[in-house]
Amino acid sequence: MLSTMQDAPLSIAQLLRHGASVHGASEVVTWTESGPRRVSYADVGKRCAQLAHALRGLGVEGDERVATFMWNNSEHLEAYLAIPSMGAVLHTLNIRLFPEQLIHVANHAEDRVIIVDPSLIPLLSPQLPSLTTVKHIIVTGSSTAGLEAPEGVQVHTYEGLIADQPTEFDWPEVDELSAAAMCYTSGTTGDPKGVVYSHRSIYLHSMQVCMSDGPNLAQGDRALAVVPQFHAMSWGLPYAAFMIGASLIMPDRFLQPAPLAAIIASEKPTFAAAVPTIWQGLHLYLEQNPQDISSMREVLIGGSAVPPALMHAFEADHNVSVLHAWGMTETSPLGSVARPPAGVTGDAMWKYRYSQGRFPASVQARLIDDDGKVVAHDGVSVGELEVRGPWITGSYYGVDAEDKFNDGWLKTGDVGSITADGFLSLSDRSKDIIKSGGEWISSVDLENAVMGHPDVTEAAVIGVPDEKWDERPLVAVVLRAGSETTMSELQQYLSDKVAKWQLPENWAVVQEVPKTSVGKFDKKRLRADYHEGGLEVTRL
Repeated sequence: MLSTMQDAPLSIAQLLRHGASVHGASEVVTWTESGPRRVSYADVGKRCAQLAHALRGLGVEGDERVATFMWNNSEHLEAYLAIPSMGAVLHTLNIRLFPEQLIHVANHAEDRVIIVDPSLIPLLSPQLPSLTTVKHIIVTGSSTAGLEAPEGVQVHTYEGLIADQPTEFDWPEVDELSAAAMCYTSGTTGDPKGVVYSHRSIYLHSMQVCMSDGPNLAQGDRALAVVPQFHAMSWGLPYAAFMIGASLIMPDRFLQPAPLAAIIASEKPTFAAAVPTIWQGLHLYLEQNPQDISSMREVLIGGSAVPPALMHAFEADHNVSVLHAWGMTETSPLGSVARPPAGVTGDAMWKYRYSQGRFPASVQARLIDDDGKVVAHDGVSVGELEVRGPWITGSYYGVDAEDKFNDGWLKTGDVGSITADGFLSLSDRSKDIIKSGGEWISSVDLENAVMGHPDVTEAAVIGVPDEKWDERPLVAVVLRAGSETTMSELQQYLSDKVAKWQLPENWAVVQEVPKTSVGKFDKKRLRADYHEGGLEVTRL
């Protein structure tokens, strides 16, 4: 028996039409050197139509890829909406990839057009001769100064291209399972791998971003999207905002603590999202430059584990709640969100908030042990996390990666436990966990413990070879300016926070922990620095 329900496709075009009409008074605010630049959602809708006409005029038909090499701004939002809605595929290029990785992903995706911000021309131009499928470069704004394109590649200005184009477009009805956008993993091991999102997956993921057991983005919110639009689709915020009518605040290239504080003071966001390092930097800045940021109801933090000390600092010092979440490029990225169960308050709620959170109904999760067996969800048993669901990838684009999947489940590479009521606690990445004398040490737990010290601003832990114990932890720490704290004092600080056999003997003070292209601690580089003698290690 079939249902009597209509079969209406879930599409980006529907989000675009709805947001531009029903929520036309909402706005996207782009920060500039001279302050905010505003455009209403109604006008975003018109400019999306103009962009679609312009791309058709350049010969973009079918599912051809149109790439962006951009900061978070209103033009990038227009590309997010217009390109999938016209039936093409949006490809967000990570501006922080190494040149050879950037060339690889652009050629692998067969990008035909690239839209680039003027400030990023120096990063893109040297790679253009190696991009074999690109035929058009569109520079946002009204000037192409500084861009030298190779023979056969046409250069346009964004404003010149869309000027005089019609402000309405006959958006095609696309198959909801067809490709809408693609994003490549950060490539910390091997070449970056492409994940292709469907119209359906983005639509369903947007709904979850707006649900109360998720980030709970609401119509009256002003969402500060610090997480880059090239990083896992800005965690779905642009699409969810257009769905629900929340205004968007885009910081463009102004991601340092001082301009972020200025943006918050000017635009009074109620919600924000970024990786932990952004909020750590902002917190340190506000200690020296106090400012009321309590307009923010919540800040969503993901990408890597949030130090509990940072959660407490934002709550105590700024009256802002930190919402911990877990996800990956492969999961669109929303996988779990750490909202305590209903009725849990006070000190009892913190153990839930420290966790990676609870899985929504659409995300199924299981843990697999070293023997390939499913382990119990009892909050104690540990295994590698595997997930599946309607916004989780089932393969990678154009590559054979069967080892990343297990009977239809995505192997995340994360190790942890799950409680009976669905809360995930990750102890480490499988490649980062430290095996010492036959016992496992979580690098994440050690990092969080060390970062609880008031003189530590960053701490990253890696395993290093040890003749007796096979591996032992090495802690690379960044100290506050002017701090005279010694490594012995830090080790003593840990003495009542971790088991005695887990206490690190190896310490190194660094100016900054190296970061990946998406702002996570780059432990691969840290290990290389250690093995090449680039770290001055103190052994206690």
